[in-house]
Amino acid sequence: MKPKIFIDGEHGTTGLQIRGMLADRGDLEIISIPTEHRKDQSARKEFLNKADLAILCLPDDAAKESVSLIENDTTRVIDASTAHRVAAGWSYGFPEMDRAQPAEIAAAKRVANPGCWPQGPIATLRPLVTAGLLPADFPVTINGISGYSGGGRQMIEDYVARGEDAPEFMPYGLTLKHKHIPELRTYAKLAVDPLMQPAVGNFAQGMITVVPLQLGQLERVPTGAELHAAIADHYAGIKGGFVEVAPLGDIERSAEIEPEHYNGTNRMKVYVLANDQRAQALLLAVYDNLGKGASGAAVQNMDLMLGLA
Repeated sequence: MKPKIFIDGEHGTTGLQIRGMLADRGDLEIISIPTEHRKDQSARKEFLNKADLAILCLPDDAAKESVSLIENDTTRVIDASTAHRVAAGWSYGFPEMDRAQPAEIAAAKRVANPGCWPQGPIATLRPLVTAGLLPADFPVTINGISGYSGGGRQMIEDYVARGEDAPEFMPYGLTLKHKHIPELRTYAKLAVDPLMQPAVGNFAQGMITVVPLQLGQLERVPTGAELHAAIADHYAGIKGGFVEVAPLGDIERSAEIEPEHYNGTNRMKVYVLANDQRAQALLLAVYDNLGKGASGAAVQNMDLMLGLA
C-alpha cells in the first residue's frame, strides 16, 4: 500500500513546490482536502489523521494547531514553519548536519524542516566548532541575500507588482531580532547569539549566505586548508547527501557563486575562501531558498522517514 501524504497548506509557496515535486511520484498517494473545505477545521483534522505523513506548510500558530488535531500515534509530521525547530521531541530536518542525522530523521515521528537562512551558516560553522577549529563562543556574524519568495505571499505580491521598481537590495531584520537566531545558535553549536544581517534581492528565489571570520583573535589561528579539510571531511562522511564542498583555491570571482545558480534543486555548494596572511576567511553557501531551504528539504526528509529512495 502506498503511503498517504497530506500537505496542509498546499496552496502556499512551499506547499505548491512540494506538490509539484511529488506530482510524478508513483510510490505515493497524495490526499487533498476539496477546495471548498480548505478552511474547515474538521476536514483538516480528518485528513491529518488519515495521512501516513503530513507536511505542514503553514504559519507558526496554524502549524501548532494542526499538530494538536492529530489524535493517533501513526501520522508522522514534517513542519516547514518556525514553530518546532528547537522544540523538545522534534528532530531537526537537515540530514547533512551530522553523520547520525539521517538515521535520526528516518526514525522520527516529528521533524522540523530547517529555515532557509540558518542552513548555510550551520553547514559551514558546525563542522568547524565540532573539530575544535572555532570555539563555541566565537563572535559570529552572518550576512547574505535571498530571493523575495522567502518573505511569504505579501512580499512576493509586492515585488511582482513593483517589477523593475522593486528594491534590488533591501536589508531587513535591522532590529537584530531575527526569528532564526535560536535555531542557528542551537544547531551551529554556538554559545552566544550570532549577529545576523539578511537582505532580500529583486529575484524570486535562490540565496547566498556568507560568514566572515576574523581569525587573528584566536589563540591558535587555523589555516584556510584546515578549515576546508574539516568541512570537506564532514560531508565526505555523509552518504546520499546534497551538500557539495568546492575545492580550496584562490577565487576572485566565480559565475557559480550567484544566488540563483542552484534554483530548482535540493543542492547546496559550500566554499571556503581564505587569506592566511591576513588571518581571515569567508564561508559561503549557495542554494535555493525554496529548494534546499524549504520544499526540497521537506521531500528529502519525507523520503528518509518513509524509507524511499
